Amino acid sequence: MKELTISSPAFKNNGFIPPKYTCDGNDVNPPLNIEGVPKETQSLALIVDDPDAPMGTWDHWVVWNIPPAEKIMENSVPGTEGLNDFRRRSYGGPCPPSGTHRYFFKVYALDTRLDLSPSSRKKDVERAMKGHVIAEGELVGLYRRR
Repeated sequence: MKELTISSPAFKNNGFIPPKYTCDGNDVNPPLNIEGVPKETQSLALIVDDPDAPMGTWDHWVVWNIPPAEKIMENSVPGTEGLNDFRRRSYGGPCPPSGTHRYFFKVYALDTRLDLSPSSRKKDVERAMKGHVIAEGELVGLYRRR
């Protein structure tokens, strides 16, 4: 499995996500840089989740069929958005009820495009990706409400 290097000009890996990208700010997705996308990539998938949520992992953003690219722009709709745990088909920024939570921005390079309904959730995307991931990487951001 090849590795993608995921970074953001907005925050460092394991650093704090600026409030602009959270429920306390504009609630827009941060920009992401993706290095090492294999030439044979047909599409990218992106999952943003919070494993520290009180009720179990909370899905903030589920996107697939993103054209192979080295950037995902701030406040963008880079591909087909599925349902997150806010019951919306869009980015839902960090909004932890208490304490500092970790937010995993996981990017997958796939050797295919995914034929999924826009009402698909993270588990559907993960199931459809099985056997098609040729590279992956993640960026972790932290957030604590003031």
